[in-house]
Amino acid sequence: MPDKLLYSLVRPFLFFMDAESAHDLTLPSLRRAHALGLTSLMAKPVQDTRKVMGIDFPNPVGLAAGLDKDGRYIDALASLGFGSIEIGTVTPRAQAGNPKPRMFRLPQANAIINRMGFNNGGVDAFVANVQASRFYQDKQGVLGLNIGKNADTPIERAAEDYLHCLQKVYPYASYVTVNISSPNTKNLRQLQGADELDALLSQLKDAQQRLADQHKRYVPITLKIAPDIDSEQIKNIADALLRHKIDGVIATNTTITRDAVKGLHHGEETGGLSGEPVFELSNKVIRALKSELGDALPIIGVGGIFSGVDAVTKMQAGAALVQVYSGLIYRGPALVRECAAALLKSA
Repeated sequence: MPDKLLYSLVRPFLFFMDAESAHDLTLPSLRRAHALGLTSLMAKPVQDTRKVMGIDFPNPVGLAAGLDKDGRYIDALASLGFGSIEIGTVTPRAQAGNPKPRMFRLPQANAIINRMGFNNGGVDAFVANVQASRFYQDKQGVLGLNIGKNADTPIERAAEDYLHCLQKVYPYASYVTVNISSPNTKNLRQLQGADELDALLSQLKDAQQRLADQHKRYVPITLKIAPDIDSEQIKNIADALLRHKIDGVIATNTTITRDAVKGLHHGEETGGLSGEPVFELSNKVIRALKSELGDALPIIGVGGIFSGVDAVTKMQAGAALVQVYSGLIYRGPALVRECAAALLKSA
């Protein structure tokens, strides 16, 4: 396919650059290509609608959060054929994130380590970018908005940040994701603890109901969790999701383990490891969640999808939808179509 060939030619140039510089070049270039109508020449996935959380997803392959933290490239990314676009993570106030360098490729492992630290322009700028997108204005598809807390907000006041962001993004989201699992914001993963999670979800659910009444529209909430949790933690999280009637769970974020990349260049960098090394870790969490949750609420599977076969495996583990990120960096836009075709065939 032309897009597959084109990416194979472009990738060596991008991989010659450091990872964050390549990211900062690729997205504006994609936006220009979209403005010129070039992305419309790409083959798109066939229609394969899946109803999840009451939402019709045109196909089950979504873009995971993190690629477009500020929502500046929604239209361009949507043109790649995703069944949903998730943007963010956004925080109440703008923040620079962690010092550079903070993103590293590990090509031998088809992996990426990042310690970006929720770098973004703040929720008000984020919302303005969403409002300006044709994707939102014309209701072209499913838009997930991913929210977090500022790095300098004490963990005991984290709920205030999530509630502030939820109120701001609610009117514009197809669904809202609550990110409590990034390893790059100090103490954030503490919110996965039983007591902390119970308190947070209770407040979020109350706010969701108030906002639904205010806007005459119910917007589902999903919780994004880490792969580095044991069976007891998974059971506690599942119990909390069910008790508070949360609408879905995204499994999983990046891992802090390094066993799969030990000895590789950049393998000991701090941050979250994504890509192929997290594939089985996330699958294990998905299977355990599915065992606890059954069909009570859907799981969105993320982590290490590099092929159509990987996407099918993720669904067989218990996911209702999948999302990609690192695979897109390594494989290019053709991965979206490959995964969608494999999932349609396996349905």
